[in-house]
Amino acid sequence: MQTYSHKPYAIERIISALTYMTSGGAGFVWLILALLLRKNVTNFLMYHILQSIFISMAFWIVSFLAQMIYVILYRIPLINAIPYYLNYPISFALNLSILQIFTTIVILYLAITAFMGYYSYLPVVSDIIKGNTNR
Repeated sequence: MQTYSHKPYAIERIISALTYMTSGGAGFVWLILALLLRKNVTNFLMYHILQSIFISMAFWIVSFLAQMIYVILYRIPLINAIPYYLNYPISFALNLSILQIFTTIVILYLAITAFMGYYSYLPVVSDIIKGNTNR
């Protein structure tokens, strides 16, 4: 996590946190509004919007591929238990599966750090975003 000399405004931090919670939707709407009103989007806000959209698309692709792999794994004896237990709801964890708990923790980490005014960091994703946005 990095912070820079310019402290983000409260609205930027709120939009940054909301964009993670809405899978990039709030950030996408903010970009459209900024384009229509001819306003500049700050580096902080652009970083979080692009990162949330990238994470959402990557999650969708990984979920789609995992579903195809699960169909194959369910047909193999003894190995078919692996995807079953990864997706099995745990009663003491609000009936979330292990995969759902992991993704919820990652999204909450990103949203909280964005709300605090930091540039959230995920090892591969943040490097890609920084490389493409010159930040």
